Amino acid sequence: MNQTLTIRIPDNIREGLQELSRNENKPVSDIVRESLKRYLAIYRFRRLKNMVLPFAEAQGILSDEDIFTLIS
Repeated sequence: MNQTLTIRIPDNIREGLQELSRNENKPVSDIVRESLKRYLAIYRFRRLKNMVLPFAEAQGILSDEDIFTLIS
C-alpha cells in the first residue's frame, strides 16, 4: 500500500532534485523513493554488520579480504 508523505526540504535540495529529475527523465517522487530505499538498505546492512562483527572477529575474520578468501 502506498501512502503520501509530506516533508520540508531546503530550496537547494529541491532544485537539485528537479535538475536530476530533468536529466534522468524520472519523476522527483521516483528519485526520492529510490534514494530512501537505498538509504534504508545501507542502514540495515550496517546494523547487521555491527551485530555480527564480534563473531567474525572471534573467528579471525578481520577484513574484507578475509571474507573474499573464505568465499573464493
